[in-house]
Amino acid sequence: MRSATPLRLGALLALLSLAPALGAMPVSKASAGSMPLVTKGALAIPCAAARQTPSELFEVVKIVDGDTIHILRNGEKEKLRLLSVDTEEKLTPGQRNSGSKPQTVYGEDTRLWTIDYFEQFRDEQGLLQVGLSFPKDKQARDVYGRLLCHVLAKDGTDFNLLLVQLGKSPYFNKYGNSLICHEAFVAAQAQARRNLLGIWNPRVNQPADGDSPSAVRPYDQLLPWWQVRADAIDSFRALAAKEPMSVIAADDADGLAGALESKKEVRLFGSPDRFFEEKDGSRTVLFRAEDKSRALRVSIAKDDLASFEAFDLEGLRSEFRQNYAYVRGTLTQGPRGFRIDNSKVSQWSRAGAEPGQ
Repeated sequence: MRSATPLRLGALLALLSLAPALGAMPVSKASAGSMPLVTKGALAIPCAAARQTPSELFEVVKIVDGDTIHILRNGEKEKLRLLSVDTEEKLTPGQRNSGSKPQTVYGEDTRLWTIDYFEQFRDEQGLLQVGLSFPKDKQARDVYGRLLCHVLAKDGTDFNLLLVQLGKSPYFNKYGNSLICHEAFVAAQAQARRNLLGIWNPRVNQPADGDSPSAVRPYDQLLPWWQVRADAIDSFRALAAKEPMSVIAADDADGLAGALESKKEVRLFGSPDRFFEEKDGSRTVLFRAEDKSRALRVSIAKDDLASFEAFDLEGLRSEFRQNYAYVRGTLTQGPRGFRIDNSKVSQWSRAGAEPGQ
């Protein structure tokens, strides 16, 4: 086990001194003076489905934080978003705080720890490389264009899983249970919680100065919310496997294109991203998608809006609520992408239970 060098801890303290917007939050009692590293081969919870030996390595050009890394791939910079993890936000002076994902001292600790962790794999020429793994070998991107993946250290360690095992991150299944190693993530999080590691230590973000403000992420609210979303996605995956031509994800542009061509009624699953009040009094629901030019839009006529009050469309965009829904209809091609026109409330259904139900 290695400790953080005085230089890294000093850099953290210097950053904190420049963060008046964050209340100049000091290093937490639980993390001050020590950010232990894990040496090679230390991952104790196996993941049989993960590819443990990288078949190809890519140069790391930047470590943004614990779950975002930039690499060079095919001659271009690629931004990676690590699947199934969501480390706490690093301290960024001037950036607005979030109630469900606040900037924390431990988020900054985790960023510095991640940099130090990967340093052990830098070769004699100064080159740092990592491998990538994708669910079912299929590559996808998030709405920000980042490549969704697992990062594999040169020794085969699955870094995503390591973050959860060490309590650096929760098992982040907000966008679905892992298709690579769900059981391993569940076991890793349970172990970290039992041992009060990292984020599961109630003192981890407690400031060294008791009079100073602190930020704590509300995991007691987040975990149930993420789980009902994951359950809804699991149910969709099962339905889509049985009826791949008639049950389609709203962000699957190729699937939507096939449904458009077939001219048959389909059942679409997704999460509304925005609502637009149109000049004729109707409302348009824009579903979340990576490619906005091919995103699904569903319109509701002005005279039908009252019938949607009990359905509570706005609740589909709220934190700590079930955010997924199904909508049935026949797709058309509009000037801004795929459409279902004049949908009725009978065509809509929520995709799962609310947290706590």
